[in-house]
Amino acid sequence: MSMNAPLYVVPPTLHPPPEPAVPVREIVDLLRQLITLQQEQLNLVKSQLANQDGTNRWRSFLARWDSEFPNLGAACKQTVPALERAYLSLIRELTERVMAADAAELDDEFVLGEFLDRYGIRLGQLGNILGQLTPLAEAAPPDSGPTG
Repeated sequence: MSMNAPLYVVPPTLHPPPEPAVPVREIVDLLRQLITLQQEQLNLVKSQLANQDGTNRWRSFLARWDSEFPNLGAACKQTVPALERAYLSLIRELTERVMAADAAELDDEFVLGEFLDRYGIRLGQLGNILGQLTPLAEAAPPDSGPTG
């Protein structure tokens, strides 16, 4: 075969593209339905979250009693940091006491009783008070302050 032989290119035959299995209009319609469904699901989740939000219940509680207990939420908001500080100080004191003690020291019934008297009741009560006041503080209106 000679190197100078002419090269013949056969033009491709023109065939129409195959028909899509599903018409484009149907795909667009299905995508719109999916978007609508996802929007409905998002609204449902938002609604569920709002219903589970305890802050709204406490906010409603404070609003119901605002005439008799004005600015109570704001007063809670101001006192919670001091209570948290006291709570954490007590925890720090307790942990330092335990770390400084011998392991056998707390096995002694008298020492354990003294330890529980000193820390157990106070820590439990302070934690309970924080558990009661913190939701009220969180539900207080942001700009309000106690007026007395």
